[in-house]
Amino acid sequence: MAKQRILISADHGLAIVYFLQSELIDTLLAAGVEVVLLTDDALVERIRERFGRPGLIIDGLRLQQAQTYFKQASPSRQWWLDFLRRAGASNRINLEAVESYVSQVKAEANPRRKLLFPFMQLAVAVLRRSRWARSVLLRAQSRFTPRLYAGMFEKYQPGLVVASTPGWRFDRYLLREANGHGIPTASVIVGWDNSSSYSLPGAPVDWITCWSAIQKEELVRGSDWLPERVHVSGIPSYDGYFKKDWVLPRDQYFKQHGLDPIRKLISYASSFITFSPNIQNIEALAELVSTDQLAAPSQLLVRLHPNHFMDVARFADEREQIRVLAEKFPHVHVVEPVPLGGSLGYYSGEDMPEKSSMMAYSDVFVTVYSTMVVEAAVHQRPVVSACIDSTVGWPGKFTLPLSRIGDWPTHSRFRNSAAGRVAYTKAELAEVINYYLHNPQAEMDERRAFIDRECTFTDGSAGRRTGEYLLSRLGKRA
Repeated sequence: MAKQRILISADHGLAIVYFLQSELIDTLLAAGVEVVLLTDDALVERIRERFGRPGLIIDGLRLQQAQTYFKQASPSRQWWLDFLRRAGASNRINLEAVESYVSQVKAEANPRRKLLFPFMQLAVAVLRRSRWARSVLLRAQSRFTPRLYAGMFEKYQPGLVVASTPGWRFDRYLLREANGHGIPTASVIVGWDNSSSYSLPGAPVDWITCWSAIQKEELVRGSDWLPERVHVSGIPSYDGYFKKDWVLPRDQYFKQHGLDPIRKLISYASSFITFSPNIQNIEALAELVSTDQLAAPSQLLVRLHPNHFMDVARFADEREQIRVLAEKFPHVHVVEPVPLGGSLGYYSGEDMPEKSSMMAYSDVFVTVYSTMVVEAAVHQRPVVSACIDSTVGWPGKFTLPLSRIGDWPTHSRFRNSAAGRVAYTKAELAEVINYYLHNPQAEMDERRAFIDRECTFTDGSAGRRTGEYLLSRLGKRA
């Protein structure tokens, strides 16, 4: 009898961590199931060398063909369908993040799209109020199915197709085609804000697993998932954090970045740069550290964002400004995310020891409401969200002042949790950092409760639990 197979789409660096750097894949293989993992074609050999093991097959995801299809097959219609999918979630959930996306699209639209925008906004208003309209949109999307994977389905005969989103990326084509072949499908939620920011499925999907009861409610109320199709199994990507698998020895980590073992470590993780510059936050921190305005001699370690390495002039310019700051001030240092390559870029699991060690040894961890507020809280570090407004924004591009983003779903949960604090000016930033330097154990109970709510399983078992759930769905249709 042929072995059962699960086909997994990992089209993002975070998905590589989720599937391959937790116990998820091992759980599937231990059950006697073969796993076919599809990823960027350019990275197949590299991932095979890094993660290959018996029973795990690595193959190409044909992303270039998918991109070509999107650009050539009624591209305007496909673009608008995707816009409506992302903008059209039910108004029964907090849509502040979605509204910011809509405002950005409207502000940056070309003249032809601006003409159509009032009609699309009317369609969005209908979608947000009508479950029937949302179901019509889901069916309308399926007409764009390029048949890229028929040979792959025939070759591997999967009993389940799993994707790292429910069709929010180019995995939509794989999921649509699997549905057309009658193959059961499932999705996972990789990111903290995914269930509140990316809205409706881009393809019919039978099952989905998520981090928490909070995300389940967002999926059910916002995107019409049936409760029995949504499973809570935690976040496998964080298992290594909970088990402390990735933390380097402190002296090794400090030596790696030229850090002073005596000075306090203030870390900053760049975030939200699509909507706003971060340089004003970093300049404020650099001045506080370099002019000894903090409660103890300190140093600053700045982690660049993966988007800083995109071929986008404003992002690259900010990256260089940050590097100049590090050259100018002796106690300012920069760490860069490690690229995985291909279309997965700098969203990579290659530097999980770097990220984990940065958080573990920070006396105060600062960011802009990024997912790393959750990750730093897992490491039980004091967390500050720095929301100093830029005076210039992104010239010629849509800019969202950081003081106005606190009502986004994940941001508001962080604020309401009292697991960390928010600073809107340099003076407030100095005040809250000094408070934490004097009181490093402050809000520890609140951080633990925050992690329990957001991650559900904090014992490093999420990968195993997710794998077991996927095994239970093998060969089944909803």
